[in-house]
Amino acid sequence: MKPDQPEHVAPMDAAARRAVAPVICYPPEGLPALDLAAIRAARLGWEKVREVLVPPREARCFEVPAGWFFRIRSIEGPQVGDLNLWHAADLSERFYSGKTRALHGTHLSTGDRLWSSFPALRPMAVISDDTLDWYGFDAFGGAVHDVIGTRCDPYTHCLLSGGGQYHHCCHSNLTRALAEARGMTLQAAEALVHDVLNVFMCTGFTRDTGQYFMKASPVRPGDYLEFFAQIDLLGGLSACPGGDCSDKHSSDVAACHPLLVEVFRPKAPPLGWEAAARNGYDRSHGM
Repeated sequence: MKPDQPEHVAPMDAAARRAVAPVICYPPEGLPALDLAAIRAARLGWEKVREVLVPPREARCFEVPAGWFFRIRSIEGPQVGDLNLWHAADLSERFYSGKTRALHGTHLSTGDRLWSSFPALRPMAVISDDTLDWYGFDAFGGAVHDVIGTRCDPYTHCLLSGGGQYHHCCHSNLTRALAEARGMTLQAAEALVHDVLNVFMCTGFTRDTGQYFMKASPVRPGDYLEFFAQIDLLGGLSACPGGDCSDKHSSDVAACHPLLVEVFRPKAPPLGWEAAARNGYDRSHGM
């Protein structure tokens, strides 16, 4: 823990140093153009081809071809979900939450893209609809769908609980789901599980200490987060053992509910759309 008070006296120009204006690290104007209207138009006449029910305190995997849509829906009560994404044909290409955060901000909503890991670094999916977009940032600095938290995991739980063993953290759930979906050992699957998009989770940083906080999610049955797949995807979704994460995120007593994944096939891909190409950086000349 940091000391309650600074251990060093502020310099004479401390106020001037603090007053320096910030600069956006990665201006989004440089990103490839996105025709969200064309993507949404492709929903007309779409067909729901499958549903995957994710039980409370468990995870399930699902596949979404490039050019299709999927929704994560609240169906019974307030519930947070942890989402992993992989390239369906190459699991080493996975969702890169840190770069997505750097490009779009701490919390995602309509029009933001989920970017993949190096060296591909391309959009895996775009958020095409968000029924919680009205929430914005609240008075505490909280917002929904964050890419700042990692995922609840048994290692941190063990560390903070003095050795407690818990096997339904989202990390564990996703590991089991991936192993089952692809016929892998738990050890091989665990190495591929990665930091998540915290779907429906309401989080932020405290103003005084900068600590990551959570609060009760505003999600209610019927709410959904919708994605358009830019490449062939394998998804993994865990229904967090913390329920709405109003109090705990690794718990066998929190009220938890299932989540529903719906996969939709459009009649035709969006006008002018092509699957996302791998990043154009040529590693052979500068690595």
